[in-house]
Amino acid sequence: MKEFISAEQISFGYEAEDGTPIPVLEDLSIEIKQGEFMAILGHNGSGKSTLAKHFNAILLPSGGACYVDGINTAEEERLFDIRQTVGMVFQNPDNQLVATIVEEDVAFGPENIGVPPAEIRQRVDDALKSVGMYDFREHAPHQLSGGQKQRIAIAGVIAMRPRCIVLDEPTAMLDPRGRSEVMRTIRQMNEQYGITVVMITHYMDEAARCRRVVVVDDGKIILDGTPREVFSHVQLLKERGLDVPQSTDLANSLADLGYAIDRTVLDEQECADALAALLKSRGICPAQA
Repeated sequence: MKEFISAEQISFGYEAEDGTPIPVLEDLSIEIKQGEFMAILGHNGSGKSTLAKHFNAILLPSGGACYVDGINTAEEERLFDIRQTVGMVFQNPDNQLVATIVEEDVAFGPENIGVPPAEIRQRVDDALKSVGMYDFREHAPHQLSGGQKQRIAIAGVIAMRPRCIVLDEPTAMLDPRGRSEVMRTIRQMNEQYGITVVMITHYMDEAARCRRVVVVDDGKIILDGTPREVFSHVQLLKERGLDVPQSTDLANSLADLGYAIDRTVLDEQECADALAALLKSRGICPAQA
């Protein structure tokens, strides 16, 4: 996979009401390859969302540079190209729905970038099918569930045909069923269509399903690796106000009590297998169904 998004020692800060600078990012560097499926974690105020907004030039660095497919995001005349390449989905889908009919909402983006009507029709149909919402194309968005609304918001970005989608807490306002629907859609975008996915999330179990996890703290990257590598740093993550997947937490609690169990389990199945092995090693065999 080739380098697709590159932040090179970028810095960024906001200005307080009294004019005092508030630094958010400090000399941060990261490379994202085409086709990656990654999560960015961090406590509130860590800089993770600020970093994500640099990837499609919503924000520009005050120091360093950010590149999207070789384009410097500071090149104002290339903003159109950058926004077509990297789309963004935010946590509240109601803030991204602009029409009273689902298919009209999905068509809004392509219409605004001058896509021909016949191609818009095809893009809308393809996008809605890709998120499993084609049968709802003539419905009113406000009558849909939270998970369905978020999938419509994602379809609206897909219809723009970006090569990368950045999702900022896309499941934060959803119930467990809605989160499952959206995560399934995100995974499908990456696996079937090769879309690069960068997801900001505070759900550790969601991050564990990604192929790469980056942890941001005080405007700097402190961990970067596979989920198993990152979540092996249980103590460090908890010190920084973050958690780990429930299965990892349980395994580590048992290991701390002296039980011989793998600390690096990530999901429920791995945890169940590790617990079964632990019971067997102690001469306890679960009853057969």
